[in-house]
Amino acid sequence: MRVVSRWTLSSLLLLATCLCASVHAAPATPSPAAGQAAPEPLLWTVSGAGDARLYLLGSFHLLSADDYPLAPEADQAFDAARRVVFELSAEDMASPDLASKMVQAAMRTDGSELRRDLGDATWARLQDYATKNALPLAQMQGLKPWFVGLSISIAQMQKMGLDPELGLDKHFMDRASKAGKPVVGLENIDTQIAVLSGMGETEQKQMVEEALEQADKGDAEIRALHDAWRRGDDAVMWNRMAMEMKAEYPQLYQRINSDRNDAWLPKLESWLQAGQGGTLVVVGSLHLLGSDGVVEKLRAKGYKVERVRSKR
Repeated sequence: MRVVSRWTLSSLLLLATCLCASVHAAPATPSPAAGQAAPEPLLWTVSGAGDARLYLLGSFHLLSADDYPLAPEADQAFDAARRVVFELSAEDMASPDLASKMVQAAMRTDGSELRRDLGDATWARLQDYATKNALPLAQMQGLKPWFVGLSISIAQMQKMGLDPELGLDKHFMDRASKAGKPVVGLENIDTQIAVLSGMGETEQKQMVEEALEQADKGDAEIRALHDAWRRGDDAVMWNRMAMEMKAEYPQLYQRINSDRNDAWLPKLESWLQAGQGGTLVVVGSLHLLGSDGVVEKLRAKGYKVERVRSKR
């Protein structure tokens, strides 16, 4: 059970942005990988009416310098797009409300402390982790467990040299700004934070426990998922990111994945109307995969959907 890893890698870009600032963890300097091939993109094209076309690109929200440059096919999709679509717009990402609303959602309002929700055993493990990793645990007593669990996960990924400033979303958001291309969000700040605030106490405690377990085991799961993303291995990404979560935590899976995919479809279809031209859509990889992913949902509606492979 690696709910924390799957959640962190497949969900919200805002988590990486806000939590990195919250835990004050400095990213490790990535070591160069001589001769390493560009990542195989998780990229699909969806043909609409006339000139309308979607380019669906699966993101890894934290990457390293070694993951660049990208494959030419990813760059070509950007060049062919009139607009670039993300889970959250550039305006919302730059808004001061982003961090403040996230912290507000994480604050405990009943006068209780974090320790109460975790139990003695998990609290002891968290204290040990905090001591060894300079986690400001005293400052987190008034916060909900999901924030603490995600703080640990993001900090561990940064130690591996993975950085939200180098994530695929940030890369294309910066490129769109420089190229003067419109940037659109599929969701807004309140929508994304509602995903977090809707988590139950049991799910939140599990996030802390599994974040601690992940840290103890040397980040093998994160590395495996990152390697699968680099290979463009959608089967491994689906099996390791989604299948167990869907089976073991169906409500969590429904909330962070299926429901959001359904909400995005009308917006995506609006860019498949004649005259819309190309649209690059960069979202967490999990949203594109599986029977209830965006790729299959659009295919089921009759659109022609094709995987784009690198020409190597």
